[in-house]
Amino acid sequence: MNNTNKSNRKLFIGIGLLAVFIAALTLIYSAFGAKPVQGSKAVTIEVVNQAQESTIYELHTDAEYLRQAMEEAEGLTFSGTESQFGLMIDTVNGIRADYTLDNAYWSFLVNGEYSNYGIDTQPVMDGDTFTIAYTPAQ
Repeated sequence: MNNTNKSNRKLFIGIGLLAVFIAALTLIYSAFGAKPVQGSKAVTIEVVNQAQESTIYELHTDAEYLRQAMEEAEGLTFSGTESQFGLMIDTVNGIRADYTLDNAYWSFLVNGEYSNYGIDTQPVMDGDTFTIAYTPAQ
């Protein structure tokens, strides 16, 4: 066997192993990744501004993801920039947090823990408390 055939064979084996690895990761995410829950849920959304003042929004929702619940919360306003990762929030209830200007950002917590997902992919479960907090950088 010449060197070209050996190189091609190694390339095909490498591509095959990569495909198997990607398929395995996809299966793991499908089995263990966050999943939305359908049906009515009672959730709380708390907004904490830069003065540490809190506004609470209690709602019953069929939303599967946080963004949908936020859109349903009466009186809650938010905006940002759409990206390939979903909506990147920079303004909540008229208060802008701009890391480049004021070294602050809006952090998102789920039941007291930092969210692992953006608002477009964060599942909503019955009884969840979501906190949106103006957070100065350390």
